[in-house]
Amino acid sequence: MTETGEPTAEPVRGRRGQRRPRPPVTVLGVLGEVLITAGVLVLLFIGWQLWWNDTYVAGEQSKAAADLSNGWIAEELKARDPKEPAQTPADFGDPVVAEAPGAGKAFAVLYVPRFGAEYHRTIAEGVGVSVLNSTRLGIGHYPDTQMPGEVGNFAVAAHRSAYGGGMHLINELRLGDAVYVQTADGYFTYRFRDLEYVAPTAVAVLAPVPGVPDRAATDAILTLTSCNPLYSTAERIIAYGVFESWQPTSAGPPAELAPIIAAQAKG
Repeated sequence: MTETGEPTAEPVRGRRGQRRPRPPVTVLGVLGEVLITAGVLVLLFIGWQLWWNDTYVAGEQSKAAADLSNGWIAEELKARDPKEPAQTPADFGDPVVAEAPGAGKAFAVLYVPRFGAEYHRTIAEGVGVSVLNSTRLGIGHYPDTQMPGEVGNFAVAAHRSAYGGGMHLINELRLGDAVYVQTADGYFTYRFRDLEYVAPTAVAVLAPVPGVPDRAATDAILTLTSCNPLYSTAERIIAYGVFESWQPTSAGPPAELAPIIAAQAKG
């Protein structure tokens, strides 16, 4: 009623104006939200692990490898008689084969021009996580396989993805591609021959003659191993190279490698 006594219409609230009652909180509802949040966090972690962290670790590993290489070159220059010219390309005889170092110790740097001019990674003894997951190492030498330049099988391993992805582009190698291994003694040149895909249990690829454990070796072989396919450990991808030549540090790097070595020296 109004002051004049006239009836007033009651406001009518339509369905749109009605508030729906909030559903009760249930254990299943809370659990669902927790699982969704956990799934998002897992996806973010995977992205961080496979992209940002991989890129960061790859950069750190490359820097460490460059420091190691530059150090060997500096030591050789310091030890050389200033009046003595650098050795010119020639037949340098049999390669200098070093003894395998202790576990976890860096002893070589790997260069693969096919992987890009900025690719160089440290090789250390052992294939455990302390080497393969390291921010300064990344490539591991299988113990009991041969050393660079030695007759038999110089076999190494690296991740295909994550932790720097040292063998990320292994599937892109082409027949005749050079693979260089630098040590404190000099540079060892291998030529890529072929790829093979094997089960993780196929350890015969590490034999002195890969795949033929009972045969005596007559050639020096390089074997690169990694997981396959990308982001999986279902099988192994194996790349084989054959030793071609070596030259001491005093002779400088091979012609194809020279600009890469020069660039890394500039930082």
